[in-house]
Amino acid sequence: MRKNFFLSTPIYYVNGDPHVGTAYTTIACDALARYKKIMGYDVYFLTGTDEHGQKVEETAKEKGYTPKEWTDVMVPRFKEMWKLLNIDYNNFIRTTEERHIKSVQKMLNIVYENGDIYLGQYEGKYCISCETFVPENQIAGDDCCPSCGKKLNLIKEESYFFRMSKYQDALLDHIDKNPDFILPRSKRNEVIQFVKQGLQDLSISRNTFTWGIPITFAPGHITYVWFDALVNYVTALGYENNPEMFDKFWNNGQTCHMVGKDILRFHAIIWPCMLFSAGVKLPSSIIAHGWWTSEGEKMSKSRGNVVDPYEEVKKYGLDPFRYYMLKEVQFGNDGDYSQKNVINRINSDLSNDLGNLLNRSLGMYYKYFDGKIVLSDTKDLIDDEIYTLWNEVVKEYQDSMDISQFSKALESIWRFIARLNKYIDESSPWILAKDSSKTSRLACVMNILINSLYKIALLVYPFMPDSAQKIWNQLGVNKNIKEEVIENLSGWDTLKEGHQLGKAEPIFPRIDAEALLKQIKAKNINPDLEIENVIDIEDFQKVKFNVVEILEVSLVEGSNKLLKFKVNLGDHIRQIVSGIAKYYPNPSELIGKKVLAVTNLKPVKLKGELSQGMFLASEDKKNGVRLIVVGNDIELDAHIS
Repeated sequence: MRKNFFLSTPIYYVNGDPHVGTAYTTIACDALARYKKIMGYDVYFLTGTDEHGQKVEETAKEKGYTPKEWTDVMVPRFKEMWKLLNIDYNNFIRTTEERHIKSVQKMLNIVYENGDIYLGQYEGKYCISCETFVPENQIAGDDCCPSCGKKLNLIKEESYFFRMSKYQDALLDHIDKNPDFILPRSKRNEVIQFVKQGLQDLSISRNTFTWGIPITFAPGHITYVWFDALVNYVTALGYENNPEMFDKFWNNGQTCHMVGKDILRFHAIIWPCMLFSAGVKLPSSIIAHGWWTSEGEKMSKSRGNVVDPYEEVKKYGLDPFRYYMLKEVQFGNDGDYSQKNVINRINSDLSNDLGNLLNRSLGMYYKYFDGKIVLSDTKDLIDDEIYTLWNEVVKEYQDSMDISQFSKALESIWRFIARLNKYIDESSPWILAKDSSKTSRLACVMNILINSLYKIALLVYPFMPDSAQKIWNQLGVNKNIKEEVIENLSGWDTLKEGHQLGKAEPIFPRIDAEALLKQIKAKNINPDLEIENVIDIEDFQKVKFNVVEILEVSLVEGSNKLLKFKVNLGDHIRQIVSGIAKYYPNPSELIGKKVLAVTNLKPVKLKGELSQGMFLASEDKKNGVRLIVVGNDIELDAHIS
C-alpha cells in the first residue's frame, strides 16, 4: 500500500516579487517532494500566495489598485518563477479564493464554539510589515520590530482573542514526544524556550480596516492575517469540501510544512494551538531554513546586491543553480550566495566529477564495445567495495533526505561518484582492452560504471531533474525518470545484453571563471536601483561638515558609553559627546587627531553634558565603530562637501 505525503511551502506574501529566498524554499520543497515520489509515496505538494492583511491593503492603495486587483497582478509573477525553476507542485492556493474563505470561517466557528475565542480589548504594538503583534518583552530598540527592525504602531481596539495560553502544556508535551516535529533539531530548543516563557492569548481580529476574511460571529471584524494564512494548508486538502482527500493526506499521511526561520514560531506555536482547539491532527514536521546573504553581505536593493533567480538561471543553467542552492549550505543554517563559489561548484562537482565520469564511461564503452551492453560476471574483490559503498550511500542518502539535510545527501552521492572515478583508474579499462583474454573482465568493469550512472541519476533527480533525465537518455534509457522508484535499483544488470547506449554530450560545460567573474564585475549600473532614505541635494547642503582637532577626551560621569570631547575648530572650541567609549578603551589616543564632524547640529544634552555637534564614523564587522580621521595637512575648520 502506497504511503501518503503532504508538503507545503509557506504561502508567499504578495507585496513584492519572488526572490532568491522564496526560490530557495520552493526548490527545497520540490526536491523533497520528488524524493518522496521516488521512495514510492503518493505526494501532494502545495504552494501559493498570502493575499490579505493591512500591508497588502496599504500597498495596493499606494500603487493605485484595489487590494484584489493588486494580488491579481502579483500572483502570476510567482507562477512564472515556479515554471522557470521547474517546480512540480500539485496545487497553488490563493487566500482570496472562496474555498479558503469558507475553510477559515469553519475553523473559526469550531474554535469559537469550543469556548476558545472571547471578546476583549487589544492595546499594544503591531508591526504592519510582519503582520504581527509584538509583546512588550520582545520589542527591540526604540519601539522597533525584533524581526524586521521597522517602527511599531500602537494599536488600541476591540478584538477577539484566541485562548492560545490554554494549549501551552499540550504543545510542550507534543514537542517532547515527537522529536521530528520541529526540524532541524537545532531549532527545537528555540521554540521550547519561547513557549516556556508563557504563551499569551492571541488577538485574532481587526476592525480598523476591511481587507480580510469576515468573522461570521463578529460583525465588523475581519480575521487576523496569520490565523487566516495558516489555515491554507488544510484548505487545499479539502478541510471544508473534500473529506476523502483530507482524510487521505492529512489524517493518514505524513504532513510537512517548510518555512523560513523568521516565521517558524507562527507555524510551530500558533498553528498547532489552532489545530488543538479545532480538533485536527497536528502536522508531522515543521522544517525551518536559514537566510541568504550575497557575497557576505545582507541583500538589499539599495546595495544593488539582490540575487535575481532569473539572472542566475540564465547565467549558469537551471539545474546548476538548483544544485548550488541545496549543496552550498547545511539546511537550517544561513548561507551566502557567492558567484565565485557557484562557478567552483559547477566546475568541480558537476563538470569534473559527475560530468567527467559520464563522458569517460560512455566514451570507453563505445570504444571497446561499440556502445552495446555486453553482460559479464567476471568479478573482482574491488567490485565488492563498489556494491558495499552503494548500499551505504543509499542509506545515508535516505537518512539525510528524510530530515531535509539536502547537502549531506548530496555529499553521500558525491562520495560514490569520487569512488567510481577512482575505480576507473584502479581497474584501468584501457589496459584490459589490450588483452583479449580479459574482455569479460573489461565488460564487467564497464557495466558497473554504466549501472552506477543509472543509479546516480535517480539519486540526483530530486535536485537536478532535467540533468538526471539527460543522463538516462545518454545511457539509451528513454523512460521518464520521475516514474522510477529507488527499490528498483538493487540489481547491477539494469541494462540488458545488447542494449544500445546513447552518445555522450557535455551536460555541465566548464565555465571560464576568470572571464565570467570579470563580466559580472563589469555589469552595467542598475538604472532601477532603489536608494534608501533618499534626500535631495538641497537637503545635503543643509548639513555642515568640518575638520576638527580633538584637544581633550574623558568619560562622562555616570555612563560607560559616552565620551566627552573638547574640539578645536580653528576660531573657537566646542564640546561634543559621543557614545563610542566601548570602541576606544584608551580614548586618549585620539588627542591631537583631526576628525570629521557635523557642526550645525542642534545642541543637545546627554547625561547632563552639552553636545554641540556629532562626529562622523564608519562601522564594520571587523573594526566596529571608528572615527573618520583625516591627514594633519588638512586645515582646521576645512569645509567638507
